[in-house]
Amino acid sequence: MRALLDVILLALRLYMWLLIASAILSWLIAFNVVNTRNTVVSAIWDFLYRITEPVLRPIRNVLPYMGGIDLSPMVLILLIILIQNVILYYIYPNVF
Repeated sequence: MRALLDVILLALRLYMWLLIASAILSWLIAFNVVNTRNTVVSAIWDFLYRITEPVLRPIRNVLPYMGGIDLSPMVLILLIILIQNVILYYIYPNVF
């Protein structure tokens, strides 16, 4: 059971890094630092968008409009940290 919890914690940590990468790449695209006409950048952006958007869209629907500032990745990262802490402090010690 601990191995399963370790895999879940690893997946949550990996998803958190994918969210950070998606946010940074969106800033780079918005400020024209990288060009989406490049096939490598386009492929990375498409992958990150497809991975993160299904989870971020419901959060965006709940959050109020902030004038162009997207806080949904930060909210999701805080939720992931909360889930990780619940697993580490309450579930993991009670599993044999």
